[in-house]
Amino acid sequence: MNKDDIKICYIGGGSRNWAWVLMQDLAFEKEISGTIELYDIKHEDALTNEVIANRLMEKHNKGRWRFRANPSLESALNGSDFVIISILPGDFEEMSVDVHAPEKYGIYQSVGDTIGPGGIMRALRAIPQFRQIAREIKKNAPCAWVINYTNPMSICTHALYKEFPAIKAFGCCHEVFHTQKLLAAALEDAGLAPRDSIKREEIKINVSGLNHFTWIDKASWNDIDIFPVYKIFTDKYAERGFKKTAVADNAQEDDPQRSKFFGSSDRVKMDLFRRYGLIAAAGDRHLAEFCPHSWYLSSPQNAESWGFSLTPVSWRIKDRENLKQKAAAYRSGEREMIPVRSDEEGIKIIKSLMGLGDLITNVNLPNSGQMPDMPREVVVETNAVFSRDSIQPCLTQALPSGIKALVMPHALCYEGLIEAVFEEDTEKAFQVFSHDSAVQKLPLRGIRELFREMCERTGVGKFS
Repeated sequence: MNKDDIKICYIGGGSRNWAWVLMQDLAFEKEISGTIELYDIKHEDALTNEVIANRLMEKHNKGRWRFRANPSLESALNGSDFVIISILPGDFEEMSVDVHAPEKYGIYQSVGDTIGPGGIMRALRAIPQFRQIAREIKKNAPCAWVINYTNPMSICTHALYKEFPAIKAFGCCHEVFHTQKLLAAALEDAGLAPRDSIKREEIKINVSGLNHFTWIDKASWNDIDIFPVYKIFTDKYAERGFKKTAVADNAQEDDPQRSKFFGSSDRVKMDLFRRYGLIAAAGDRHLAEFCPHSWYLSSPQNAESWGFSLTPVSWRIKDRENLKQKAAAYRSGEREMIPVRSDEEGIKIIKSLMGLGDLITNVNLPNSGQMPDMPREVVVETNAVFSRDSIQPCLTQALPSGIKALVMPHALCYEGLIEAVFEEDTEKAFQVFSHDSAVQKLPLRGIRELFREMCERTGVGKFS
């Protein structure tokens, strides 16, 4: 790989979220350069991003990066050094079924894209798409490093490996970063550092678990063990919450509704710490969905009492329209995109894989033994060392029995869904669906009715 002539294929290149984050981060990057091929099934959206990104590069980075919308996935992949995947499996119409169809059965989901009935349906749509992507990568860019940002992260990444075992793929997620910021806030709250003085990268942690249900068993800053500090912090804020870390996922501008639907007061994190003694390292909205629903999601009011909200898909649809208008204004030149450097690590990872410095960070990879108590091949989240053309996952200790009892059913769910789709077995998919803790409040007939309705309304069933 030539650091001055890198080729990146971006699948989902019409994105107004991750693609915008990437192009803005690249506006600050001086050490590497190259071409980014934007492929999207909505080619016009990729063309819009081509114009926006190239204008941004010319003004802020002397054109070191060239963006090109490519209508052919084969051509976009051909010869790529890296592939980035950030797609929406289906559309918001299907996601509306994922999230809201279970509500008439009294089943509530705060996100609905990773686990629970919504996450399962999304996975059943995503796995066939990722099988096709894996086949195209095998044919056109078999040696490329593949970075997946799509949820459900673990299942999508697993599908890539199941279809193309030699693929060099991994999943990246920023949820752990937000927890590092919370730990920095705990240190500052204890008077161990001035307010806003600790960078989240300075918080050294060891993580293990599944994406969006990750756990920290070691955390330090300089020579300070953070666990005793965090215990005092949780005792102080567990009942009222800590508002500072409420975040809007990749928000470019302040938006009160975005903050409402994506923020939290971290009470779920703190409650789980007090229950189990390890630090839960994901947003409360995700953590809640992995736990028994009677804890945090028995009703919208229950969620609100824990300091987070359910995110209606109607808001996502409205937000998409606002972003479309913003994209049109950027493309026409009526509005200028001002680059803001994100906290994401995608570019750092790319540079490490090119040999431009080692990096240790959390990553999602098939379990080859780094989590000895989880099923082999299921994609797990641990630390890993990135270096030239290499990722070495870090070995973790077994999870405590109480946490393992929460995590293991979801790992088995992921394994079962992969098997169901690859074997084209709808009944096996139903079995996995019926075992999910969120739906087990229903009688078996009700579970079957919900599964059938969600399959019919989202086109799931033939897995093709």
